[in-house]
Amino acid sequence: MARGIYKRGSVYWIRYTCLDGKQKRESTFSNKFKKAESMLADRRQTIDKGEEPEIKRIQNYSFRELSEKYISWVTGRQNSAKIKIYTIGQLLSVYGDMQLKRFNTAIVDQLQTDLINKGYKPASNNKVTNLLKHMFNKAVEWEMVTEDILKRIRKIKPLKDNGKRLRYLTIEEVQTLISKCDAHLRPIVITAIHTGMRRGEILSLQWEMNIDLKHGYVLLDRTKNGERREIPIDETLRGVLQGLARRLDIPYVFYDQATGKPFKDIKRSFNTALRRAGIRDFHFHDLRHTFASHLVMSGIDLTTVSRLLGHKSLNMTLRYSHLSPGHLNNAVNVLDKTLNGTKIISTKLAQLG
Repeated sequence: MARGIYKRGSVYWIRYTCLDGKQKRESTFSNKFKKAESMLADRRQTIDKGEEPEIKRIQNYSFRELSEKYISWVTGRQNSAKIKIYTIGQLLSVYGDMQLKRFNTAIVDQLQTDLINKGYKPASNNKVTNLLKHMFNKAVEWEMVTEDILKRIRKIKPLKDNGKRLRYLTIEEVQTLISKCDAHLRPIVITAIHTGMRRGEILSLQWEMNIDLKHGYVLLDRTKNGERREIPIDETLRGVLQGLARRLDIPYVFYDQATGKPFKDIKRSFNTALRRAGIRDFHFHDLRHTFASHLVMSGIDLTTVSRLLGHKSLNMTLRYSHLSPGHLNNAVNVLDKTLNGTKIISTKLAQLG
């Protein structure tokens, strides 16, 4: 431990002598030694200049104050903002005006337990705790809480989800579903199947901002992970888009012709189409799985599928890997032919001779 740096619990503190000769102790609010070194060096440099260091202190912010700031930050940045805002409302009913510095591992562990008792599945449970973790991560950036508090919350591990859902339609089911859709729903479903886009991404599409028919791309800027995504438009989708009624006073691709406003919810009409098609245990998001599954089964590599889906990590796409065992066999056979190609050719020539 360097002179002038010590720990209280898991947090590093620094100690230095001020201009008046008195010792000053100050928390770094961090468990990082390098930050303590840098902070101590800054303080000593300031004192050497004959100035008193300006000490920042974190106020006692409440969970409600963090929630308001986080909601303001997430709105307009992510398509999932509405869902997150709803979840934050639930968290507010539990934590309310509790001070952020009071949060610890036990409190978040209890939240996880309460959600289990309420019947939350592991995936849903993890979404709530992950949101809470991200809120505190932003709170550290906004200097509303110390890194030590964030570290305590991060100790909560996500629940194992061994039953991850992977439901997709066969080619026959795809054709049947499309034929049973109402007129307004059919192009939306076709778009989902041919692009793998999320429902929110599809319903918010605008002609000028997102559709480039000249070059053949759907351009997405506000994606779930915040990164730009470009999705090629195939011939089927091109025909669907060109066949849509477009009004100059309405920017949206899909809208209610009676009101001129974009569709907010298509759950009822989608469920009606499923019932007509005789398809059970299926959600709109599963159309995204259908898109990815058939790409993999057609021999498209996982890296390409991952980019089309807009996954941040290839690990998110690996769930589809088991759908193409034949593709793996073909890969090994290609290697075998490459390594033994000369031998094979020589043997064939010998046989011909």
